[in-house]
Amino acid sequence: MAYGHAQAVAGNAAEARKALRMLQDLQKTKYVPDLYLAAIHVGLGEKDEAFRLLNSAYRQRVDRLIYLKVERMADPLRSDPRFQQLLNKIGLR
Repeated sequence: MAYGHAQAVAGNAAEARKALRMLQDLQKTKYVPDLYLAAIHVGLGEKDEAFRLLNSAYRQRVDRLIYLKVERMADPLRSDPRFQQLLNKIGLR
């Protein structure tokens, strides 16, 4: 996740998408929370897909969502009203 996000932020979309595909393939045999995929989509600037996956992570009860309010990777999402809605659902007002 971190590698894919870093590649996306650095402008290396091809490498970020490669990391994304690897995580998606891994999801077929192991538990990989949708939060990890969301982080790469945030780096790629794909907010709609990031929010879809973050909401899926909420339904998966991913415990790392408790850090969403302070997580720097989420900075590009903060101005979107969906971000506050998600924080409210998680209980991070």
